[in-house]
Amino acid sequence: MEITVHLGFPGTCETAFRFYERCLGGTITTLLTWGESPIAGMVGEDWRGKVCHATLDLGGSLVMGVDTPPLEYERIGGFQMLLKVESVGRAEEVFAALGQGGTVKMALAETFWAERYGIVVDQFGVTWEVQAQVTQNAA
Repeated sequence: MEITVHLGFPGTCETAFRFYERCLGGTITTLLTWGESPIAGMVGEDWRGKVCHATLDLGGSLVMGVDTPPLEYERIGGFQMLLKVESVGRAEEVFAALGQGGTVKMALAETFWAERYGIVVDQFGVTWEVQAQVTQNAA
């Protein structure tokens, strides 16, 4: 079994994915607009330049995205993206990058379970938990 996150956006998917590509060091492998898809007729003319399907490869972990048509869009909520990084330095770098234009919910700091952990809501409304180097005592 495999699980992949699929995020919905209100018309900002391409901007969000280009931001994530820069912040996280991934690669966008798919960026298909509604107008380029076989189902272009399902959306209005003004929506055809929006993203029907995007894939961001983060070294084997995938994040997918879509611009959900306005009448179907529901704001993202009720979950957080947990991003485990390889070092404290990388955690600090990624946390600062994701926080550009966003809101820090919990400052990146040492905790009893990790050398660094923090929570930030990015400028697109996606909540990220950034964690580096889990301590030996953590379960």
